[in-house]
Amino acid sequence: MALLKVAFVLFVAAECVHGQSFHLGKCPTPSLQENFNVTKYMGTWYEIEKLPAMFERGKCIQAKYSLLSDGTVRIHNSELLPNGKINSIEGTAKVEDPAKPAVLSVSFFKGFPDASYMVLSTDYSSYSLVYSCSDYFDLFHVDFAWILSRTRELDGATVGQLREGLTAMGVDVGRLSVTNQTGCGEVAWA
Repeated sequence: MALLKVAFVLFVAAECVHGQSFHLGKCPTPSLQENFNVTKYMGTWYEIEKLPAMFERGKCIQAKYSLLSDGTVRIHNSELLPNGKINSIEGTAKVEDPAKPAVLSVSFFKGFPDASYMVLSTDYSSYSLVYSCSDYFDLFHVDFAWILSRTRELDGATVGQLREGLTAMGVDVGRLSVTNQTGCGEVAWA
């Protein structure tokens, strides 16, 4: 019972911090991109919309993926902070189960558990819909979702279809926020 109380207190406290997406119960099991090809996925993706994420505070958010010789993926995430500085982080991702190539295990910090990166839908050349979810104590889960594009803009019809996909799996798309991708061209990205 004490563990339940601690979990509830953590849940309530976390719900109030940074608008993260906390939910009672376990993570959903979404449909994944069939025949996912990690090599075709490499390159730059720009964030169009997302569920709230406390680790993203800027605009012009983008991710660059490159395949390493050992089959892992190098990740370089960048954003432009309100003070005009570029904030970036590097990590790695790998396919843990060859039977599920659209599920990657992502690591940014040694000693911390890896996070899931599930590619739900992509055409590799214009859009990608990504979902991540972590269960805690079998009581609640925290999820993230990103609508990504190969350009800093994505047409409304495609965004609408991707939002419908999230809705079908129970994600509250009303919580999605649009990422500001304006004024990014003059920034010297690494």
